[in-house]
Amino acid sequence: MKTLKICILRIEGTNCELETSLAFKRLGASAEIVHLKQLIGAVKEQERRNLMDYDVLVIPGGFSSGDYVRAGAILAARIKGTLGEEIADFIDTGKPVLGICNGFQVLVEMGLLPGFVPDEKPGMQQVALTTNDSARFECRPTLIKHECKGKCMFTRGIEKGSILKMPCAHAEGKFFIAERKREEYIQWLEENDQIVFRYVDPEGNYAPYPWNPNGSIYNIAGICNPEGNILGLMPHPERAFYAFLDSEWSRMARGRRKEKGEEKEDIYGGGEKIFESALKSILKKGL
Repeated sequence: MKTLKICILRIEGTNCELETSLAFKRLGASAEIVHLKQLIGAVKEQERRNLMDYDVLVIPGGFSSGDYVRAGAILAARIKGTLGEEIADFIDTGKPVLGICNGFQVLVEMGLLPGFVPDEKPGMQQVALTTNDSARFECRPTLIKHECKGKCMFTRGIEKGSILKMPCAHAEGKFFIAERKREEYIQWLEENDQIVFRYVDPEGNYAPYPWNPNGSIYNIAGICNPEGNILGLMPHPERAFYAFLDSEWSRMARGRRKEKGEEKEDIYGGGEKIFESALKSILKKGL
């Protein structure tokens, strides 16, 4: 089996690079945390890296460049200004790109998500991830329902309608569409099978705050591009790789043992499914 190479991008202010790297490594991939300077050649020759040598690009969570101007805006501008052609070539080959939290914000700022612009200049920003309705930083468990029918490379192994639990941690996570474009864009997202995750309550219903932690339009928690090889989501799958990372794991595990006896438990959490699906999709596609 081919050992897939994962590039996890780092600059000042990003975080969760290590957790994301470990998630891929635990599934057999080769993951490397790479600074933006290494990809643009602003380092010693032996430290340089070529983006096309990797099979997956991940832009992790955090507060890149302190989230000055807007969350993700500075990193997006730096990538477009220094790696624009390389990123375009990477995506055009069908290789997957994952943006988690701040990474989702970067992909939106770059215009790579949602990625439909039939009547506008390519690369223009069409939506926004803006300040939470609560006007504060939200760090809480979230439940997200898988809505995609199979287009997204990162969720093809996840049954449609499945509900995954993973934490969010952001101050600017509200998925927003300007009112004049809202109805049209939501229709495009649905018709293109680009809505990947939506926030729900424990019964699986689309619900407001606190289940929708930021007030996102249409309860959107994650979307992909029309081709399905770029995914952005606000919750953190790398923080839900194992079941025991859930804050309620001990209580739930005791309840299950009491009801069903000492049967073997699934050690993985909802986040693991996203990383596993991505690797399987790449291997199946032969990229």
